[in-house]
Amino acid sequence: MDTDLQELSVGNDKSLTERDFAAINGIYNRYVKRIISFVLALVLLIVLLPVYLIIAIAIVAESGFSVFYRGERGGYRGKSFRIFKFRTMVKNAELIGGGTTALNDSRITRVGKFLRKTKLDEIAQLINIIKGEMCFVGPRPELKRYTDMYKDYELYILQVRPGITDFSSLEFINLDEIVGQENADQMYEEHVLRRKNQLRVYYAMNVSFVTDVKLFFKTIGKVFKKTYRLLFQR
Repeated sequence: MDTDLQELSVGNDKSLTERDFAAINGIYNRYVKRIISFVLALVLLIVLLPVYLIIAIAIVAESGFSVFYRGERGGYRGKSFRIFKFRTMVKNAELIGGGTTALNDSRITRVGKFLRKTKLDEIAQLINIIKGEMCFVGPRPELKRYTDMYKDYELYILQVRPGITDFSSLEFINLDEIVGQENADQMYEEHVLRRKNQLRVYYAMNVSFVTDVKLFFKTIGKVFKKTYRLLFQR
């Protein structure tokens, strides 16, 4: 990872100015990014419909309806939205535990464990992309209770549409292993959240077509590598 990415600080860094976030108001972020994401998501949704159907049947067969998890997230320009994910936990999981998934979380179903390991639960967010709530690449959408606490430079995160992947997705691809089995919410808030916000701010500073292409293919590479290990190196 680049040195400037490692050393970036958030909130109290007086060296940052509005000029550092000029890319936010560029044509790419405001218009082109949305058009590319919409067209690509529409094509992929049609192609992946059989996969959607297989996943839906597997979820219903194991734990019934509903097929989707629809958690609230802080979104573009501060507008909240309901994210689409294939449900990987038992029903009413949010009433049983916290918002952060712990290592070996007992709420995760057998089908859900596979979906999470392969990131297939995330492909449902093509629906959010088509609706204009997300893009393929952008700051990973955060729980509303956390985005409501954004201040200073963190507010620039909300000036870019959330995405399925970003710098923080790559660094924390195994988030459950980092937060551990106990007090996952506390671990997340104390040891992960600030770093993720740093990476989100960094993305807002550097949003561009080139950045998005690099992140897109790096993510595909990491997911394929993780899936290969899951299927063939048990």
